[in-house]
Formats: sequence, C-alpha cells, structure tokens
Amino acid sequence: MAGPSPRSEGFSPQRTRFRPEFLDFRRGIRVGNLDDDERITRILKIALEARYRQPFVTERWGRGVYWQWIGFLAKANRAAKPLSSKVSFGCAKFFLMVDTDEGRFKCGLQVERGLLEAPPGQERFQLRDDWDWHRLIESLKPRGGMERELKRLVLREGFWVQAGGWHSDLFRYSKSTLPPVIRLRAGLEQAPGNAWAGFLLYFPMDEDTVRGTSGTDLVEAMLAIYEEVTPAMRLCTQTPL
Repeated sequence: MAGPSPRSEGFSPQRTRFRPEFLDFRRGIRVGNLDDDERITRILKIALEARYRQPFVTERWGRGVYWQWIGFLAKANRAAKPLSSKVSFGCAKFFLMVDTDEGRFKCGLQVERGLLEAPPGQERFQLRDDWDWHRLIESLKPRGGMERELKRLVLREGFWVQAGGWHSDLFRYSKSTLPPVIRLRAGLEQAPGNAWAGFLLYFPMDEDTVRGTSGTDLVEAMLAIYEEVTPAMRLCTQTPL
C-alpha cells in the first residue's frame, strides 16, 4: 500500500481484529456491536496513549453503530486552556473519517475554528482566545515550521490539505495545487464568520485501497499517519505532545 506504513510503538498486531470492512464507504466507521479488540476507537486510543505517554480524549460525530468522524485530542492540552477547558473544539486533533460524499477515507490532523460570532445559546461554538486555531494561523508563515511540514507531507508524501468553511468556500489541495502558506493563511482568515471552518492535513485512501489492505496494516497505517503529522500538531498545541 502506498503511503506511511512503519509500525507504531504501543500497537501490537496480535491484539487487534480490526477489519477493512469496518470502514464502510456508504455508512461510515463501524464502532458498534464489536468486541474491544475490533473497535478502532479503543485500538487507536491505547496506541496513542502508549506512544505519547499521556491520556487522550475521544470525540466523535455520528450515532449508533456507524460514526462519520472520530477525533483524538491530548487531555492535557484541553485542560490547560483557561477559557475552553470544558470543550474540545479548541484543541488540535488526530482524526479519521469516511467521507461518504467524496468516497475517501481520511486520516490525519484537524484544527477547528468555531463561529466568529455565535448566536445566543451557542456560545460554546464561538472561537475563543485560547483555541489552537490561533497557533495554526500564526504558524502559517514563509520559512516557518508549518511551511516545511506542508512541503514535506503534501509535496513528497502524498498528503492533502482541506481548508476553509465547512459548508462553503472549502478548498482541497494536493501536490499539484498546494498554494504558498501566505495564500493558505489568507483563505483561512477569510472563511465566513457565521459558519464553522477548519484545517485538515490528511492522507487519503480510496475504497479499493482500503479493501485491498489487511486490518492490521490499516491500523498501522493510521498510526504512521498520526506520527507523520505530529510535528505539525506540535506547532498548534498549547502543551507538549
């Protein structure tokens, strides 16, 4: 399989029975009605906590047996935020998702920007001064660490960038279309303030690739992807990773 593949510390193939069909390109990521050693949330959380030697929090979008998106964030990073320690929106995350609209499995780094002005009753979705978003924006500068990481991952390793508003003005960049970091930053800063926005740095896989890969190799690939985006994650988080 193309892309990252080295083994990750804290993960043992003998302790997982994850299968490729649990990544369903029509329904999402199967997490329900499974044993612990089949459930990707548990498998990845244990591996991440072993690698980084700190607790992680699992977040998700979806309900029932299939979830569309799963995120893992360092608990210490959330706890350190003076304004936003009770919500996870302000934290950079490792994520995985089955994008059923695009027909892609995505795995990597996500940083969210909430609403610039939240309506009454939705204040928890409003961007606050302690969110990791601000560190992301600050990192997007010429000759900076994030520029180096984007060039390494997108231009050499086949990662993609997805940036902008979630429901409009969402742009996807690959090796042939990645803009300079100044343009990428400007696009993020111009995302509509009345809707959710964000930044994703991920490795994509199509359904044929997923189906042709063993469950063990898929888990190892996810963990290798997280390892690859860790330097970019460290540029965004408030606490060490």
